[in-house]
Amino acid sequence: MKRNDLRHIDLNLLVVFETLIQERNLTRAAEKLSVGQPAVSASLLRLRALFNDPLFERLGRKMQPTPRAFEIARTLGPALDSVCTAVEAPDRFDPLTSKAVFKIGLNDDIEFALLPKLVKHLRAVAPGVVLIVRRTNFLEMPKLLQSGEISAGVGYVRELPPGLSRQVIRHCGTVLLRADLKVGPVSLEAFCERPHALVSFGGGVVGFIDVALGKLQRQRHVALTVSQFSGLAALLEGTDLLVAVPDYTAPLFTERGGVRVEPLPLELEPFELSLAWRGEQEMDPAEAWLRTQLQLCFAESLPANLQA
Repeated sequence: MKRNDLRHIDLNLLVVFETLIQERNLTRAAEKLSVGQPAVSASLLRLRALFNDPLFERLGRKMQPTPRAFEIARTLGPALDSVCTAVEAPDRFDPLTSKAVFKIGLNDDIEFALLPKLVKHLRAVAPGVVLIVRRTNFLEMPKLLQSGEISAGVGYVRELPPGLSRQVIRHCGTVLLRADLKVGPVSLEAFCERPHALVSFGGGVVGFIDVALGKLQRQRHVALTVSQFSGLAALLEGTDLLVAVPDYTAPLFTERGGVRVEPLPLELEPFELSLAWRGEQEMDPAEAWLRTQLQLCFAESLPANLQA
């Protein structure tokens, strides 16, 4: 599409689309937009025609976005932030001269695997800003956002209280990490028989892997639980331990050597990595800029081949 063709599109529809992605509910989206539900329903019909896709499908009381909707949302968020920043010209944020202090919350695995890229990027484009990182999880992040202790967070959040917004920025998979490099791929039988390490913020011995195995009437033995990802490679060395990790952490482990990454021997649904923020800071130019940087640095796809 050429820019001139935008004359034929009601750009208000894009705002409605973003709100629907965040709320997953017609009534809540209408309340947030201060319009009636019929107006949102009418806008959704026009959006479906515009993108030639259902965009949202009913799943119980919620509206589940289609793959096309997720694809649109990943592109649309930074674009709308840029439009807002351009319109708010008198309060324009200049990253090169700013000395703003940004407070964000990150899951441990995201801090371990993705934060270094963000730090390098910020040092290059905004050398005067200060970044304060709080380690959090899906339970604590909404509380930290509501209290104002952080203005944005990246993690596995889904349901958020009123006043907070969310955007899916990445769909992630799970891979297997192991140190015995000379042995062939791990079968499901071997996966269940071998001891496992588990990264658990709360110190538990059961994770989503165990839920998936339970559906197959299988189980595994968790022999070690730790609270962070940074020491995993050293802990695996010289042992028969296996550990399941998010795919975006894999390159860091293989780059340092001593471990091998391979696909899991069971099917798992991809999980969503989301950016969450305080709704009252939606139009703040500095915060809009920060969210764009988080999306740019954290939404990048990984190489197709993760095999060491």
